Amino acid sequence: MTRGSVQGEDTREGGSNAPERAEAVRKDHDNAVDDTEDSENAGDEPGGETGREAGGETEGTAADEPGRETEGTAADEPGRETEGTAADEPGGETGGQAADEPGGKPGDDPREKAPRAEDTGEALTETPGRRPRGARRVLRLTAVGLALLLACLAGAGYLYYEHLNGNIQRDALNLGDSKVAAPTPNAAGQTPLNILVIGSDARDSEENQQLGGARETFGSTPLADVQMLVHLSADRSNMSVVSMPRDTLVEIPKCTDPDDGEVYPASDGRVMTNQSLGHGGPGCTVATWQELTGIHIDHFVMVDFAGVVSMADAVGGVPVCVDANIHSRDGQGHGSGLKLAEGTHPVKGEQALQWLRTRYGFEDGSDLARAKAQHMYLNSMVRTLRENATLGNPNKLRRLAEEATAALTVDPGLDTVKKLYDLSDELRRVKPERITMTTMPNRYVGARVEPTEDAEQLFRLVREDIALDGKDAKKKPDPEPTAPADPADPDDELAVQVRNGTRTDELGAAPRRANTVAGLLVDQGFAKAVADSSVLPSEDRTVVRYPSTDLEGDARRVAEVLGIPAGSVLRSTEVSGVTLVVGADWREGTAYKAPEADDSTPESAEALNGADDDACMHVDPSFTWS
Repeated sequence: MTRGSVQGEDTREGGSNAPERAEAVRKDHDNAVDDTEDSENAGDEPGGETGREAGGETEGTAADEPGRETEGTAADEPGRETEGTAADEPGGETGGQAADEPGGKPGDDPREKAPRAEDTGEALTETPGRRPRGARRVLRLTAVGLALLLACLAGAGYLYYEHLNGNIQRDALNLGDSKVAAPTPNAAGQTPLNILVIGSDARDSEENQQLGGARETFGSTPLADVQMLVHLSADRSNMSVVSMPRDTLVEIPKCTDPDDGEVYPASDGRVMTNQSLGHGGPGCTVATWQELTGIHIDHFVMVDFAGVVSMADAVGGVPVCVDANIHSRDGQGHGSGLKLAEGTHPVKGEQALQWLRTRYGFEDGSDLARAKAQHMYLNSMVRTLRENATLGNPNKLRRLAEEATAALTVDPGLDTVKKLYDLSDELRRVKPERITMTTMPNRYVGARVEPTEDAEQLFRLVREDIALDGKDAKKKPDPEPTAPADPADPDDELAVQVRNGTRTDELGAAPRRANTVAGLLVDQGFAKAVADSSVLPSEDRTVVRYPSTDLEGDARRVAEVLGIPAGSVLRSTEVSGVTLVVGADWREGTAYKAPEADDSTPESAEALNGADDDACMHVDPSFTWS
């Protein structure tokens, strides 16, 4: 028998008998009396009550208990809903027809026994302050749906994040044997950040072949045709960029390919710097830069032709300027194919790549002119990203993330989206007016170039974290450099070669200068100090060079005795032992007086400020059109 039929009998027999029957049932429960199938008056479920369930809701003629709602004649159980006269089963819902409970007698139909509320004239009541039950159900369903949606979105977000991470290609940071010590933190514990940006001319795919041309080079060893060092100051207030022309003559150190263990021996003399990429990968280009500049490099980022095009498309049009109509193509088919009218135009995609590769038609047609055009593009791109809505538009940002991660090869320190985002967050703090683009000062050696003394000045400014725009606040004295890992040998056992580097463009070398200074060292107890007259270098300032870390302590000791500043103690592969080069700043006398540091950026670096939106490339009249 169902609870509905019990309630129906109470209704037929009169409300006066209902309390006694309910009380009898409660007593049965108190005495742990088992339910029986043939008991018409005690059709209880385990733990249940007739007509009124603990914590439930009653409707119709049932007596209300505190906190319950009544509607119709059905007796609700906790968490259940009723409609019409039906009595709900656990977890079930009925609409207008009762479901028999276990133990009920066949043929008992509560629809015949239990009158509806409107038939009895009793009013439907609802506890004031409570939401309608339908509304609560909608809220519950909405909450569940929202939770499922958020869970799906979180899962999809994680999968997409992993997808972007999977796009990124990785390679070792430094393939050379020698390392350059990281800079000493400033007083606030901050250190600068140096990132080498490499543009590869690899023609290892159909797309790269079409973009790069030169069909005969398909599948050949890639070259690092673009090399830019990005220096972010320790306090993140300014950024300096130094480009090295691809045909700069350098010594490439020995490099070992981490993938197959192949060893690439050091170059035999000086070769073009772009060849370093073919000595095991971008990590050898990093090693070459560190050997030449003495600058510790923290990361590298490399991109190929196709990557430049896809990223340029994702960024959108970047304004560039030419002072005349240009078509970069000569009679032999040389040139990038760039064709622009005089004035300022937005370039993107393949046209952006053409701009970045153009030599023929810009100024003197050299790599130096190309580097200047690249600086203009990068400055303009920074301004564009800061000014337009690209970074605030989710679709554009997603596309940029897709293209950037698929286009880049990076070192392990940048091999996730989070790491790249953190780096971009550091870079974006710098305002365009504190960004300075430069080209390594150089001079021609035949058809190639080599670094000049001004180049060493530029490298020193970067090493010492001095802003190239000259807007640094007055800095506190630098802390003493950390002690070398290998301390100096006793003075009388320390071998030193002394060279005469006093020659300048206007003056010849000061006579017997190496012998004089070597004698000073012998008098100070350096019995193994000797003059080396086999070479006559040219140095603006006196320096002490050493080839490896185990001799750093010896080099510092020599500098200390002579009063040479620690900043003039440099590691170099051009020497085989501790070597003192007497520069043009010490042409005479026995006491060295260090000149006041010149912390200005050399004019030969052709500095370009990031906020300069009036910059315009000069066009060679031979490449104009009308």
